[in-house]
Amino acid sequence: MNVDRLRQAIAAAREHEAETDQLSQFLQGRIGELHRSIQLPVDNSVPALLNFVIRYIEHVPEFVEAVSDISKQAGIEPSIEPVIQVACEFFLSPPGVMEQWLEEQNSLVALMDEAYLAHRLIEEVNDRYMTHLGAPLVPMDMTRSNLIVHHLIGEDFANQLDRAVEVAVNQLQQRQADSSKLTSFVDRCRQRDIDRELIRWPCLTDSLSINLMLDGRVH
Repeated sequence: MNVDRLRQAIAAAREHEAETDQLSQFLQGRIGELHRSIQLPVDNSVPALLNFVIRYIEHVPEFVEAVSDISKQAGIEPSIEPVIQVACEFFLSPPGVMEQWLEEQNSLVALMDEAYLAHRLIEEVNDRYMTHLGAPLVPMDMTRSNLIVHHLIGEDFANQLDRAVEVAVNQLQQRQADSSKLTSFVDRCRQRDIDRELIRWPCLTDSLSINLMLDGRVH
C-alpha cells in the first residue's frame, strides 16, 4: 500500500495551504453557488467548510487501511487489493480527465478532487457488495460527505469523476473473490455489531457542523 505516500501528499498540501490560503479562497468563491440543501453554520461558513474538506481528505488513508485490514481478516485480500491500489492511484496519480483542471498538484484543492475519486470508488464497491452479498465491505457511510464534495467540485466536473469511478469499478469487478471465502465473510458481517463499528467510521457531517437537507429533512 502507499498509505505513507498518501499522508506525505496531504502534509505537503497542508503546508501549501498555510502559505497560500488557496482552498479557503476557493471555498469562499463557492459558498454562494452551493445547493440550498447544504446547511452551513452562519457565522463561520468558510472555516467550517475548510475543516470539513481537510478531514474528508485525511480520511482517505484511514479508509484505505480499514479496507485492507478487513480484507485480510476476511481472507479476500487478493480480490480487494486491486481496489486499494486504484484508490491510491486515484489520489497520487489521478486520471487524465483531471489534467485540465489541476493547476497545482500539491494543493488541497487538487487533493479534494482526488479524495472524491478515492471515496467514491470505495463507496461504489461497498454498494455493490451490499447489493450482491447483503453486507458492505466496510461499515461506513460517506454518502452525505460525497454529495457535499460533489457540489463543491461542481456538477459537470464531478459527473466526469463519477464516470471515471464507474469505469474503474467495472474493470475491478472482473476479479472475483473465492465464493466460499465470500460466504464466510458475509456471515461474519451479519453477526457483527454494525452499529458499533459505524461509531468508528461516522459520516463526517455528523461531527463538523455541516448538514445536508434532503426532502425537507436534515441528513
